[in-house]
Amino acid sequence: MKFDFDSVVDRRNTNSCKWDVGENELPMWIADMYFRTAPAIIDEIEKRAAHGIYGYCDVPDEWYDAYIGWWDRRHGVKFGKDDLIFCTGVVPAISSIVRKLTTPAEKVVMLTPVYNIFFNSVVNNGRVVSESRLVRRDGRYYIDFDDLESKLCDPQASMMIMCNPHNPVGRIWSGEELAKVGELCKKYGVTVISDEIHCDLTDPGCNYTPFAAASDICREIGITCIAPTKTFGIPGIQTAAVAVSDPFLRHKVWRGLNTDEVAEPNAFAVGAAVAAFSHGEEWLDALREYVAANKAHVRKFISENIPQITVTDSDATYLLWLDCEKLGDSAYVASFIREKTGLYLCAGRQYGDGGEYFLRMNLACPRSTVDDGLDRLLRAVKLMNGSV
Repeated sequence: MKFDFDSVVDRRNTNSCKWDVGENELPMWIADMYFRTAPAIIDEIEKRAAHGIYGYCDVPDEWYDAYIGWWDRRHGVKFGKDDLIFCTGVVPAISSIVRKLTTPAEKVVMLTPVYNIFFNSVVNNGRVVSESRLVRRDGRYYIDFDDLESKLCDPQASMMIMCNPHNPVGRIWSGEELAKVGELCKKYGVTVISDEIHCDLTDPGCNYTPFAAASDICREIGITCIAPTKTFGIPGIQTAAVAVSDPFLRHKVWRGLNTDEVAEPNAFAVGAAVAAFSHGEEWLDALREYVAANKAHVRKFISENIPQITVTDSDATYLLWLDCEKLGDSAYVASFIREKTGLYLCAGRQYGDGGEYFLRMNLACPRSTVDDGLDRLLRAVKLMNGSV
């Protein structure tokens, strides 16, 4: 293998949020990879660090070119230079846009269960979350468009936050589904933020459709948040972009980001993104193969050894959504597993309506770590069933 995804890198004592755990605990919760990033990014950061001066930075043309080229080449959508705005992160962008484009007590619609920090971005700004629960059939999730329309037609609903691909359930929304969402939002005057930070982490052979590419309406009313951070394991670099095609909407977003002072890059943010999108493709494709093999390995192990848990079908992300309803409420199950075995998983309840009996498991890690996690999970389930 050209790239090393098997080595276990010790991240303790590095101020890692993920590794702020007990000595014998195994964190497979937060969406933060175990792997070293792509060699081209490491080379760029080392080169920049060696310069020794880290002053204020502008955003050069090469940053725009890297984003434009990547989304055209990989995803078939053409962003213009004027469409793109630098931002320090997708979550800061979402929080800023919610503040700028909605007013207190207005409703923000979300398809749940969904990434829990979306709730923070809404509630912390004095807005109200309106949940449209996804429908689960035969281990796969679908949008309930009748329910979604009932939420969007509320005069208090002024914004919708999409997650494409969807975290935590792993669905890639089809172009037809996205276009239908766009039509409904246009009909009721709702602006869409589409968080597409997981878009490059699709399973091999699976392609995602950007919200902005689904239809002219989606491009008109949509705000797309994109970044190399999740894809290349560099969230600590704090580098992202917001793409908005409509000039009136883009100006409002630009004003919001600049008012909140989240539109200026640090000394490493531009170079890391350019290196990722200019030289990271081969590494990424190898990563996708490795993660897909991990996901298949976990599905097989759970199917053969832990019948109390069902793995949700997914097309994307390095996260698996585990149905643990036979074991009990997710908060209890996650707490029990961590207390008894040290395995730290996310309790699904925090992802909103529909997550009450699920756990989220991060598989962007060496196979030996996956096996350690599976052994702990099996031991915990046996303890819950009184068979150990």
